Amino acid sequence: MGVVGWAWAVSAVLSAAPVAPQVVSPLVKVRPDATPKGAGQARLSAARGECEATQVVLPPGVTRVTMKPLALKGPGAPLTADAWREAYLDVKTPSNGQGQAGPWPDALVPLSAPANPRHPTVIYVEVCIPHKQAPGTYAGSLSASVDGKELPEVPFSVEVQPFELPATSSLPNSFGISLYSIAKGHGIPADSPEARSLLRAYGRTLLEHRLSAHGMGMDPPGVKFQDGRAVVDWTAYDAEMAPFLDGSLLPSGARFTTSDVRDSKKASTDAEKTAYYRAFQKHYEDKGWPAQLFFYAKDEPKPEDVPLVKAQSKRVRDAGGGIPVLVTTPLDAALQGSADILTPTLNCFYPREGPQTCRTVATPASVRTKMPRAKVWWYQSCNSHGCTGGTPPDAKLDRAYSDWASYMVDHPAPLNRAMGVLAFSSGVDGELYFDTVFAYNTKKDVWTDLFEFGGNGDGTLFYPGTPAKLGGGEHQPVVSLRLKHIRDGLEDYEYLRLLTELGDGAFARTAAKRLAKSGYEISRDPGEWETVRREVTARLVKQWASEQAKRSGRRTSGGTP
Repeated sequence: MGVVGWAWAVSAVLSAAPVAPQVVSPLVKVRPDATPKGAGQARLSAARGECEATQVVLPPGVTRVTMKPLALKGPGAPLTADAWREAYLDVKTPSNGQGQAGPWPDALVPLSAPANPRHPTVIYVEVCIPHKQAPGTYAGSLSASVDGKELPEVPFSVEVQPFELPATSSLPNSFGISLYSIAKGHGIPADSPEARSLLRAYGRTLLEHRLSAHGMGMDPPGVKFQDGRAVVDWTAYDAEMAPFLDGSLLPSGARFTTSDVRDSKKASTDAEKTAYYRAFQKHYEDKGWPAQLFFYAKDEPKPEDVPLVKAQSKRVRDAGGGIPVLVTTPLDAALQGSADILTPTLNCFYPREGPQTCRTVATPASVRTKMPRAKVWWYQSCNSHGCTGGTPPDAKLDRAYSDWASYMVDHPAPLNRAMGVLAFSSGVDGELYFDTVFAYNTKKDVWTDLFEFGGNGDGTLFYPGTPAKLGGGEHQPVVSLRLKHIRDGLEDYEYLRLLTELGDGAFARTAAKRLAKSGYEISRDPGEWETVRREVTARLVKQWASEQAKRSGRRTSGGTP
């Protein structure tokens, strides 16, 4: 997977002869003060149902970029590519001691968007493989021009592997998003059709990146109570959510893995709340939606919040027990029996020397021993990168908050990507993330300042693509490099999971540990990530062929295929 064999540096300057574009790994964040090693060609490898990308570094000082459509020909239908230009966020306060001030690439904007000639010109090129694509090598050439000058073509090939990744993530997850935040970030009325359309676009983008969402439109369905029953009007709710739950939104049939119960203020008594939850559960059953419906209890409850969480849990369970209660907390005896999905922060799973950043550290296995009925999820927060920003004066504290898997802009790309590998190694059951558009709610310009909770990008994985910012006449979600890395991490998880299912689990576990020994011992070497992925791919191809041969033999002998 990814770019292989890069050999020389981007050190040339503009001259009479066009400077050849250079291809670099997507696991390198190209910064103005760094000279990444590059290659003159792009060679990708991807499974069917996978998206894979690379970065093409163009000459500096560019104000306008154009690219001809990329068509890769091979044994099946031609493959096409999407391309964006990387925009830079000027970090003022580093997320912690391992962060750094200055420009960092993050937003992926259309090629037609205005460029800043002071920043590097980097094109993110992505190829998504249809599930039914014929395996084999697909090749072509990438042609680009800068400020009207044609650049030398870049040979571009993709090796489509015979095995297939599922359209829907095998690892349940839930990332927050809100119609009201989106509307505020884009400067449009929340009750407008345009806002509703934009919400669908954001949700679709998350689903395209193997993510499910909680929050969404936020508003609960209308309800009234008759003879102890909750009579719910699902019209608006279904119009919003059904495409994400029934597999009709994307050609791949991908679905949300999870969905949250939206509490209603019209349910005022315990009995009414329980009746309302029971109606929610029955509606999902009647629709046949496989997403795991869950109730998000009090977030990060303090000791004084324990009675509230227990009361919430009882009301939900009285509805029939089909809706698990999710609680964001470390292992806590006071909440024993109240959480069906226990969700500590990442740093609560890995013991570490120095100051403790989680009051109770426990592996998923030990949590399951003490809470055998609970699923174990995890999530990232400022507990792992530090909640104040900058380098702490205490060197030991700085180390305690450094090196963790992280979704921060000013942290290395491998740290952005590592959660999938860690999820496989740890056996965790799912991932939660509190928000993807948090900064939209603030008064700041999201394009110039994403510093929240001591981190650059904490809670914000999108940028508001307004006509004023991007040109054109339509609003659109602008994704971040970090969202792409999260998607790639979930694809890493699928590779390792599939290899395990095909009987090579020992190799999969060893490969995962080579990339991430723990939540804070993560390889930052793009070459190591590329090498491990090539080796895992080779094992998968071998095991896949063996499995197909076995199935063919069963069919030939009249057995069950």
